[in-house]
Amino acid sequence: MDMRYLFPAIFLCFLTTSVSGQIKAVTETGDEVILNQDGTWKSATSVTPSYDTRLDTPVFNKDKNATFLLKGTKINYGIWLDPKKWSFKSKKDENSATEYVLTLKKESAYCIVIPEAIQLSLELVEAAAITNGKSAAPDIHIVREETRKINNNIVKNLELRGTIDGTKFVYFGYYYTGPLGTVQVLCYTSESLFPKYKAEMEELLNGFTTKLD
Repeated sequence: MDMRYLFPAIFLCFLTTSVSGQIKAVTETGDEVILNQDGTWKSATSVTPSYDTRLDTPVFNKDKNATFLLKGTKINYGIWLDPKKWSFKSKKDENSATEYVLTLKKESAYCIVIPEAIQLSLELVEAAAITNGKSAAPDIHIVREETRKINNNIVKNLELRGTIDGTKFVYFGYYYTGPLGTVQVLCYTSESLFPKYKAEMEELLNGFTTKLD
């Protein structure tokens, strides 16, 4: 079983499906709202800003060995990584939402990066992660979530677990939303290997940045 292709099957349509069931409308007073399929609605401008934080928000910065900056081409983001540990390749398929696939060299830990020019609320991003994940892993669920400050960017850190074809997987990632758009940096491996690779995954995730100069 090649794990590189299991995770994208769950999350590639993450953003497109999360908004496909919604319709934008304008009220009589000129306010923009988003209409949901269940008849509920919310303001189209009520997006959680990327700078929302608290004094006790954990702060992380890139590792000193993360010397290579992998830059996004679709929107203004980057990931500082240790080139001795991680290899990467770009996804040139126009139909794929994934921009980069990264692999921990000679190991069974992977990461995908999905950028989107639309700024979404972190609440919507989290809900879509569960909704879309259930299509491939019906038992997928969040086991831990936390707001973090990464290189001066506020992100939501989620750890999800689910079963695909009898194998238990862990999905560990950062979700950013802000003026530049929305970015998912999502690492994954089998549940049995997660303790072995968690530190390496977290080190990679902590390289996320929106400052490229």
